[in-house]
Amino acid sequence: MMAGQNAYREKAGYTGPVRWKGRLPVPSIREAGELAGVLADPHCTCTGPVYYMYRDVARSPADHQWLHEQDIRFDITIIPPRDLCGEWMKTKGHYHPESRSGTGYPEIYEVLEGEAHYLIQTRDCSDVVMIAATTGDIVVVPPGYGHVTINPSRTAVLQMANLVSSAFESNYLPYENLRGAVFYEMTSGTFVKNPLYPGRPRLRIVRAGHIAGVTDTVNDPLYDLVEQQAPVLGFLNHPEKYRALFSRIYL
Repeated sequence: MMAGQNAYREKAGYTGPVRWKGRLPVPSIREAGELAGVLADPHCTCTGPVYYMYRDVARSPADHQWLHEQDIRFDITIIPPRDLCGEWMKTKGHYHPESRSGTGYPEIYEVLEGEAHYLIQTRDCSDVVMIAATTGDIVVVPPGYGHVTINPSRTAVLQMANLVSSAFESNYLPYENLRGAVFYEMTSGTFVKNPLYPGRPRLRIVRAGHIAGVTDTVNDPLYDLVEQQAPVLGFLNHPEKYRALFSRIYL
């Protein structure tokens, strides 16, 4: 850890260690009140900060410049454990818009520490998948899927990195309008269907380490791909060229 980093983070509200070798910017902080509209309990009155988002991170000026030239952003998110009125701690949830080709922008995550449940869903809920991931696992959110990240632990902090196109803004409104994702993951170990979604969608559960389409394509830590200026990261802005990958990763 570089000198002065503890104070840098403490000022921003997070004082724990971060799995990152390099300086971090002041994080954006998500407050519990911002999640009130997407929780299973509409009367939940939790308060205080719930997770921390370090945006546009890079280890060197050269890496930062390359990322900007490619319209790619590298982020780190810290999600401490917490019970949200009977639900596991989670992110707010959002969709990505379509790229110029008409294919939605994807995103790629790496679990740096802890355990994560990535709950992804198509807009019509014809496909809803919970991807269970642990330290070192890589998870791709395919085009057209909204996603929520859940920390299913009472004690462990979830730390994750992501690479995503910087050419768009995420759309949180669909999740806000429907009070969250199609399922809520409760601390009791159950998934409860959100009654605002029609029908009876099926929830599939897969383990990230068993997804050959991802491990065959991206088998290095995410930041290694940045330092290597890996051509495969082109899928973040040109997903139409990687349809074969997306069509098989969560089958």
